[in-house]
Amino acid sequence: MIRVAIANQKGGVGKTTTAINIATAMAATGWKTLLIDLDPQGNASTGIGIAAADRLRSSYDLLVDEATVAECVMPTAIPGLDILPATVDLSGAEVELVAVENRTDRLRNALARENGYDIAFIDCPPSLGLLTLNALTAADTLLVPLQCEFFALEGLSQLLQTVERVQQRFNPELGIIGVALTMFDRRNRLTDQVADDVRSCLGALVFDSTIPRNVRLSEAPSHGLPALVYDHACAGSRAYMALARELIARLPEQRKAA
Repeated sequence: MIRVAIANQKGGVGKTTTAINIATAMAATGWKTLLIDLDPQGNASTGIGIAAADRLRSSYDLLVDEATVAECVMPTAIPGLDILPATVDLSGAEVELVAVENRTDRLRNALARENGYDIAFIDCPPSLGLLTLNALTAADTLLVPLQCEFFALEGLSQLLQTVERVQQRFNPELGIIGVALTMFDRRNRLTDQVADDVRSCLGALVFDSTIPRNVRLSEAPSHGLPALVYDHACAGSRAYMALARELIARLPEQRKAA
């Protein structure tokens, strides 16, 4: 199973929207996909149609109580896509895990025992705490959603420093598969300027596909649906399908779904 963490310590950059829609796109192209909600807000779970009352087991149980993935996952309405939901209990996990031995390895150890999926996406909280550290330690690679705004590069530099520390201490195999530019607005000159700056700094690491500001992307979670299901023809949905195709092209050939 390929494990992809979707992380950026800055909030509001489109992490959860990206996680939901890229996971849906991968499932739609035939990949058996797992979406792991590691954010205590549980927005990925809500956005894909899992009500809070229905989340009997969650990523909290996985990390703190060492439940298995199979015990915690739930099916979604999208064929080929399951979710490991989050509950508000997860907000206490960082405190509870502080005194636990190998606290950064809890997610990695749980996923190592799971082979029922081709790929897993881990939706991280907007911080660089213990939950995100678990995700980066468990992941093969990192997908970074980056909002096209003034502070984007500053936040990115902090994330890259964290990735370097994780590589040195916990997960030397961690790489960055790509940076996805989100909330792209061609009417705004600043957007183009930020995009040019990011591409000049990171080059081919930046995906060609950009995710536009799109009303349908914003509306979809309130209906408990990915945008690709809510309105598959909207600009945001088309952008995420294009991003998924790029992502597949960058994945290791020997580990791609049959």
